[in-house]
Amino acid sequence: MSSRRRFSLLELASVREGDSVSRTLANSVAYAQHAESLDFERFWLAEHHNMEGISSSATSVLIGHIAGKTERIRVGSGGVMLPNHPPLVIAEQFGTLECLYPGRIDLGLGRAPGTDPITSRALRRDGIGAEQFPEDVRQLQQLLGPLRPGQQVKAIPGAGTEVPIWLLGSSLFSAQLAAHLGLPYAFAGHFAPRLYREALRTYRDYFRPSEQMESPYAILALPAVPADTVEEARVLTTTSYQRILSLFRGQPLWMKPPVDSMEGLWSPAEEAGVKDFLALQVLGDEQAIRSRLEQILATVEVDELMFTVDLYQPEKRRHALDILARVRDSL
Repeated sequence: MSSRRRFSLLELASVREGDSVSRTLANSVAYAQHAESLDFERFWLAEHHNMEGISSSATSVLIGHIAGKTERIRVGSGGVMLPNHPPLVIAEQFGTLECLYPGRIDLGLGRAPGTDPITSRALRRDGIGAEQFPEDVRQLQQLLGPLRPGQQVKAIPGAGTEVPIWLLGSSLFSAQLAAHLGLPYAFAGHFAPRLYREALRTYRDYFRPSEQMESPYAILALPAVPADTVEEARVLTTTSYQRILSLFRGQPLWMKPPVDSMEGLWSPAEEAGVKDFLALQVLGDEQAIRSRLEQILATVEVDELMFTVDLYQPEKRRHALDILARVRDSL
């Protein structure tokens, strides 16, 4: 096993303005295949609903598709928004995936709905919300674990597969729960940078060994804009700027082409909000990316880094992985 730090990817299957979902998903497959060729550790897909421009709503279906088009890279959810689903359904889906692609499936869980309140009510079963999350996680652990004598509700497939469960979070709650249950933890620094130090420190400080894990294991997710030059990266990141600006304004989230300048596209307050959202962004050429990551890693103890690479052109997005791989190998 290499001693180098593990790098992974988080995917939203983002749709370019004017493009089709079919072409988007084909680009996601090519992106995952390139990541595998560069020895990235895992490729996770995030559940979102009722968001024009994001096509990863049927998360488990996409996980199966990506896993079927790759050979080694771990594929999973980053994450399944558990309040939207009965644990039994998720156990059956991911148990089936594990049977199809043994040893390659991760089940990352979040407690947010991944959508707006109206859509959340359309998805949610019997009005159950995030307050049920800890109990739902425990149910999933039981359903994916070995069958017990007298067990009446069984996940078939699912029982005995012991698909690795991860907890995802952007606050201290999931860090504390992951520590209490002895589960691996991923912090969403790609959109919620403020508490990353406190959450990851809390997780390590309070971690209790479990059947799944003897010691803590943490991922930090970061937004990344790798390019051949710093100047090019500054232009390419305007795709992310425009998209987050659309999110703030309640507009569709289509990926838009980069622009030379954001002047006139946002107000000073909106600019500050977008850049605060991306406070942990790593941007630039190989040297700049390496330097920024070294700064971040000096402030927090993590085992793995997971990147969102929100670039408009698929070929530049794949090339960004070449740059990240070189940085990984030199850290």
